Amino acid sequence: MVIKRALLSAVLVLLALLLQVSVLGRLQLPGATPDLLLLVVVGLGLVFGPSGGCLTGFSAGLLADLAPPSDHAIGRYALVLCLIGYAAGLLRAEPGRPRSVLVPLLVVAGAAVVSTVLYAAVGALVGDTAARHVGLPSLMGTALLYDLLLAPFVVPAVMLLARWADPSGSSGEVTGPGLGTIARYRTTRESSGLPAGGRKIRIKS
Repeated sequence: MVIKRALLSAVLVLLALLLQVSVLGRLQLPGATPDLLLLVVVGLGLVFGPSGGCLTGFSAGLLADLAPPSDHAIGRYALVLCLIGYAAGLLRAEPGRPRSVLVPLLVVAGAAVVSTVLYAAVGALVGDTAARHVGLPSLMGTALLYDLLLAPFVVPAVMLLARWADPSGSSGEVTGPGLGTIARYRTTRESSGLPAGGRKIRIKS
């Protein structure tokens, strides 16, 4: 199961990076560039959870940092996608629970804006002022637009493949801070009839 998830993540990340560099990066669109890597990381994080999303995001970002024609500090985008993947994993739904199709789009929208701001902020710390010259609001707006246009075609397909690789939806995570874990804890506590501390209270007569 773990090997299947790792192979799927590697194939999707490499394919997204190839299309990102060879196709989308050459379109010369105004403002930002459509970010396929971000969409893949979000889709995998929504299925694999925080640790899977974090690891996938770091790996994808590091490959983007190393791939030509990269002109920024190595590790900059790895940090951004690592945080985005972890955050997307926190919103993973419990297996078998229905989820609105709007949730992935909302996650993509938030990820597009946050990743742009984080990338510019990290760049400012290392002396890269390119975002300041282009205009951060313009970059945020175009990144949001392009990623939302691609999201309905990319994210559902990535999530479908991820569920095929991990049909249980557990991703090997017994515990974790995800919303699904919180919901599972509440359900277990309420069904057991125990108070919040988990101890039965005895009343002496």
